[in-house]
Amino acid sequence: MTPPTALTWTLPHIVAGVMVLSLNMYVLLGGADFGGGVWDFFARGDKRDEQRALIAEAIGPIWEANHVWLILVVVLLFSCFPKAFAHLATELHVPLTIMLVGVVLRGSAFTFRTYDSKQDAVQRRWGRIFSVASLLTPIVLGVCLGAVSSGALPLRSAREAATLSFAARFVDPWFASPFPWAVGLLTLLLFAFLAASYLTVEAPEGALRNVFRRRALQSQGALLFTALATLAVARAENPLLFDGLTNGRTALIMHVITACAAATSIWALSTRRFQIARLAAAAQASFILWGWAWTQFPWLIPPDRTITELAAPRITLQLILGALGVGTVILLPSFVYLFRVFKRGETVFGADQP
Repeated sequence: MTPPTALTWTLPHIVAGVMVLSLNMYVLLGGADFGGGVWDFFARGDKRDEQRALIAEAIGPIWEANHVWLILVVVLLFSCFPKAFAHLATELHVPLTIMLVGVVLRGSAFTFRTYDSKQDAVQRRWGRIFSVASLLTPIVLGVCLGAVSSGALPLRSAREAATLSFAARFVDPWFASPFPWAVGLLTLLLFAFLAASYLTVEAPEGALRNVFRRRALQSQGALLFTALATLAVARAENPLLFDGLTNGRTALIMHVITACAAATSIWALSTRRFQIARLAAAAQASFILWGWAWTQFPWLIPPDRTITELAAPRITLQLILGALGVGTVILLPSFVYLFRVFKRGETVFGADQP
């Protein structure tokens, strides 16, 4: 699991990099939407209704579009690494099904709560489904990533797979080990931190902004503690993974930059520089994700299947990259326009527009 000292960019590596970039965008945008559901669940006190109204206003115009990035990750994995897709979709079909059900329930409940009857009982019912799905789905997503990173899902021959029980093959790799659940909790806290940091910019001055400022600081503290605990679990459970996370100059650089982003976020929140805080939160989340990707490189399915080994034929990768180039020309301007229209003159990360 130790990253190589030199990186040679081939077509499979470029496609894998695009997948990580797409996942990065999903974390920063879709992840913050899930985090908003977390704070909807914990909304309390006199400002409870105002908190939920602000969250709904922030999520409402863009939450469906944000899932484009997750769809892109799935399509690239299916098209460019079909053997890996088939293996992971089979071995992780239980948590992936739970995650997809959570995505559907969350979106449906959010829509029904918006357009259904405004009676308190109806609103509480849809709000409860929305909040619980927002809590559950990020955890399961992190569990899946943790199971893959830990090397618990090696590619087996059909004969080897047939000797395993259902639980040993489809449940134990992600359920029985503490590391995937530590990553799941880390993912939930990261999404909650992003949402609170973003909402400090979207909230009006006064008590409501102070609520989300306090929650951003609290979730940042919990996130940092959980990150250290996750490293400790990795050291005890998977020394090779721990070495990849901690050894080497690049790993050290990633940790230092992530720590600087976290410190900047804490400083900016403490001094009420909320635009800077939101940028720092986005940078922190991005470097956590890219640090994980670098740790796993060059393995697509650790511990022994690389990106190059599992890649589709070269012509397939070339056609996919060509289609991505055309799609980017359409997708990125559309996203910019969407945010300019619906985010009250703010960019994705909150910088003021002229």
